[in-house]
Amino acid sequence: MSGCVSLQKVPAISPEKTQPGTLQNPIVDSNITLAQALRKYAPPEFKSRQGIVGVLYYSFDGKVHRGQIVIDKRLIADIKQVFQAAFDARFPVNSVIPISHDQFHKNGEYNSDNQSMLANNSSAFNYRKVTGGKKLSMHAYGFAIDINPLQNPYIKGRVVLPEGAIYDPARPGTLTPDSPVVATFKRLGWTWGGQWNSLKDYQHFEKVLDKSAD
Repeated sequence: MSGCVSLQKVPAISPEKTQPGTLQNPIVDSNITLAQALRKYAPPEFKSRQGIVGVLYYSFDGKVHRGQIVIDKRLIADIKQVFQAAFDARFPVNSVIPISHDQFHKNGEYNSDNQSMLANNSSAFNYRKVTGGKKLSMHAYGFAIDINPLQNPYIKGRVVLPEGAIYDPARPGTLTPDSPVVATFKRLGWTWGGQWNSLKDYQHFEKVLDKSAD
């Protein structure tokens, strides 16, 4: 079992006094600046609306990790609440790393081969088009987040992404209608892709805001 909490609530205790992987001394998965987290191409007006928030979560190793999410600034408070609920429930999250992290850089591009999804990484802002379509994804606006893609795949007919992933509600880290993560997102006005009719995108949550707002 595992989950997340906003960094502002971490007690001020010296890391030297605790083992790695605790609330006071989390394992750091990502610790980059907002400028670094926005290195992948996106128009300036899209980038200017994004903020970066640090979160804590239990990963599948049962230890506390620290990561970061890039998302529309107006949604940061929601993200903090969701990750707090995940942490309280010890819901496991594999990793939370922005897609412009060096880990996902290959051949001069960031996340060109969906490295983030294949690594079972949870992320939000990503300037790209919708899967299999031509219009911009809600991720391009910072209005969407994907959580644990390998446990919560995108399924449309015979298309499953990540390839080979299986949706099994009994597995740890899988999002279900009664999951505290799903419940918190829905309470805050987000839509869950796991309840769409035309396809299922179990990893995906979105909350569409005014696109013209500064």
